[in-house]
Amino acid sequence: MAPVSQIIRFAVATAMRQEEICKVRWSDLESRTRMLLIRDRKDPRNKNGNNQRTPLFAATGYDAWAIVEDQRAKRSNDDDRIFPFNHRSVGTAFRRGCTDLSIHDLHFHDLRHEGTSRLFEAGFTIEQVALVTGHKDWKMLKRYTHLKPEALHALLAARAA
Repeated sequence: MAPVSQIIRFAVATAMRQEEICKVRWSDLESRTRMLLIRDRKDPRNKNGNNQRTPLFAATGYDAWAIVEDQRAKRSNDDDRIFPFNHRSVGTAFRRGCTDLSIHDLHFHDLRHEGTSRLFEAGFTIEQVALVTGHKDWKMLKRYTHLKPEALHALLAARAA
């Protein structure tokens, strides 16, 4: 069974799509730089060859690198994928969990929105967030951004420290 809670945390930490998470490979992980290559990242204008490197860090409340290291410790088969699960099965388990917890109108893709918003709340610029999310322009990236006004207090406090 897929470790859905771990995958949820990774989704928020990286703002990656469900299918991208289930496709990333150990061979695409650069341990020295803590970078992950996402192959053929979704792009409406470019279907293939849209590879993108993304950093694995702890800026959203979850540590993407620590989650990957935890997966490494649990690795028990020859599958090269970091999360060796069918993305549809992960989606089914996510929906089932939402139902069990009486959570309505929450979709796995909403985690991408949450991760994107948390990157902005952490103080990253538009260009920096786009490096993580893979968005090519501000118009599309803005659709994924749902900032909380309260987060500005924490941002100012962090800058003052």
